[in-house]
Amino acid sequence: MSADTTTPAKAPPRKAPPPPSEATKPPRARPSGGAGTPWLLLAPCLLILGLVLGYPLVRLVTLSFQKFGQSQLWGFQPAESVGFDNFTKVLGDGEFWAVVVRTIVFAAGSVIFTMAAGMLIALLLQRVSGWVKTLVNIALVASWGMPIIVATTVFKWLFDADYGILNALLSKLPGVEMIGHNWFASGPQGLAVIMLLVVWGAIPFVVITLSAGLTQVPKELEEAARLDGAGAWGVFRHVTLPILKPIIVMLTTLSVIWDMGVFPQVFVMRNGHPEAEFQLLTTYSYDRAFVVNDYGQGSAIALLTVLLLLGVVAVYMRQMLKIGEVE
Repeated sequence: MSADTTTPAKAPPRKAPPPPSEATKPPRARPSGGAGTPWLLLAPCLLILGLVLGYPLVRLVTLSFQKFGQSQLWGFQPAESVGFDNFTKVLGDGEFWAVVVRTIVFAAGSVIFTMAAGMLIALLLQRVSGWVKTLVNIALVASWGMPIIVATTVFKWLFDADYGILNALLSKLPGVEMIGHNWFASGPQGLAVIMLLVVWGAIPFVVITLSAGLTQVPKELEEAARLDGAGAWGVFRHVTLPILKPIIVMLTTLSVIWDMGVFPQVFVMRNGHPEAEFQLLTTYSYDRAFVVNDYGQGSAIALLTVLLLLGVVAVYMRQMLKIGEVE
């Protein structure tokens, strides 16, 4: 009997079971807590915002519709509701409208110079070596972190009529004599100095933000624009500027809000008593409330300032929505 030399047949490999379909997959466990968990986590922040911002705003609105002076402050007389009388007096005062125009011009000039200088510095930082960029960024952060009171004191010394270093340097130019020149003898000249202080303090944030935005501009698009014959201005206008538009809109809106709310620079620069030609909306409201002791009118001016700033915020939101629709 011959031996069986045939090899046994191998069984075919078993196929892996097909992945379960979406219908047969076990349901995923939903995170516990429900829809109220985010609100519970946000509750401490909302509470702090309500105490820090909500109550002062409600109190501001209340005071703007009342007759509230020193007698009411000390409790000798109750606060009287006067309706819209405070707003009528403020809006009918020519001095108020002069302050509004001065504030708008001051804020517009500060924003324009801040954005222009910030964009120029940010573009120049893209063309320097790494160590130079590091040194400039350190200087920007140091100037940004300087307290406003310290920066204002430094500027007071720079522009001092008798001991100011700026007058001494300008007097060294041929035919220029600036020793003893008072930069605050006139409102426009003094406000220009304060505007320079505001721009100096705002530029670091603008430069750092725009520099971060410039790193997101594709180099391929810039190179393609150059190959098509576009110069430096053409590349900036048609490639860089559209990409940076959301950042520019945000920075411009924030700068308008900050510059229209300038207070310590004017207050400290004028030794706590700004003259009429130096009054902005913030200092004008402060004077009405704490110098004239008419807290009702001071609150009305402050509330009108808030409404004016809300208009700026509305324009910002509209621009951002347009940008979102385009993208």
